[in-house]
Amino acid sequence: MPKIKILVVDDSVVVRRLLSNVLDGDAALEVVGTAPNGRIALAKISQVHPDLIVLDVEMPEMDGLETLAAIRKQDRDIPVIMFSALTELGAVATLNALSLGATDYVTKPHNMKSKEAALEHVREQLIPKIKAFCNGGKRPKLGNIRVSEKHNIPAAISPAKPSFISSNSAVNIKSKVEIVAIGVSTGGPNALETILQDLSANFPVPIVIVQHMPPVFTKRLADRLTEKCKIRVEEAVTGGILEPGVVWIAPGDYHMVLEKQGFGARIRTHQEARENSCRPAVDVLFRSTAKIYGAGVLGVVLTGMGQDGLLGCQNIREAGGKIIVQDEASSVVWGMPGSVVNSGFADRVVSLQDMAREIIDRVISH
Repeated sequence: MPKIKILVVDDSVVVRRLLSNVLDGDAALEVVGTAPNGRIALAKISQVHPDLIVLDVEMPEMDGLETLAAIRKQDRDIPVIMFSALTELGAVATLNALSLGATDYVTKPHNMKSKEAALEHVREQLIPKIKAFCNGGKRPKLGNIRVSEKHNIPAAISPAKPSFISSNSAVNIKSKVEIVAIGVSTGGPNALETILQDLSANFPVPIVIVQHMPPVFTKRLADRLTEKCKIRVEEAVTGGILEPGVVWIAPGDYHMVLEKQGFGARIRTHQEARENSCRPAVDVLFRSTAKIYGAGVLGVVLTGMGQDGLLGCQNIREAGGKIIVQDEASSVVWGMPGSVVNSGFADRVVSLQDMAREIIDRVISH
């Protein structure tokens, strides 16, 4: 199998060397070129024909956003991973990059105790994404980058016939939806914006979300969604009260759980052990949501790598709740939703464009 060819673009010679050393150290990858700014990068693309570009956000002469826009004019499909600083400015720029067509992002090593720790951070965060997006070195087709992560489930299953049926599911077929719980990862910011823009400010139930993101980024994401949507979006805090028309997003590096309070529920965040190598983790949120709301939970699993949320979906189904997932065709990566479909926990599989309507219909139909 041919190696995946990578172009590294960063104004720091130290960072270019670090990335090259890490990526060239993997037998499946090859750094075929580096560039200190966007102008040089654009010239090199036609010379080295990379399968993927790792692109710095802040650079002189031509920054990452300008470069990304120019790349997308030339090539809609080549995966571009932004290499972002873990700062307020870095978070804002990264979200802008995702809206402009970046495939994903990885944060630069921050406050690492050693060079080895920095190398390991890059190795763990960047290499799996490169391999997923390039799908064994094959260029993706036109449109969104679509990776099935070894799932071969047809995207047209609608509704899916679950192999798992809880003992009380027949009783709860018409149970009222009391809360919507969403799990999402790669491709999430754009997917969430697409869905939440279609929800009204007086949406009748609370919404809780785990989006795999680091600290700082989740607050900026909440602010961005509030600006673009009619419904209010907040970064979750301990003591936050769940109420209709409010969306809570788990903060980076903190799990979010729900706890009973009187006739309602409140939020608690904590930093207990990671699950599925994630904090926040979808499984943690889904598990606590099922415990509090039972058959009143509508679980939603959107685009993302890995299988976080799978066990949480089982918890929701066992409690009598329902699960809808994003289809493969509209997902950036069909890992998380694909695992749920493959396990038989999905009640329905729908496209991203139809997801808001599906949620609204299920919430207001009772």
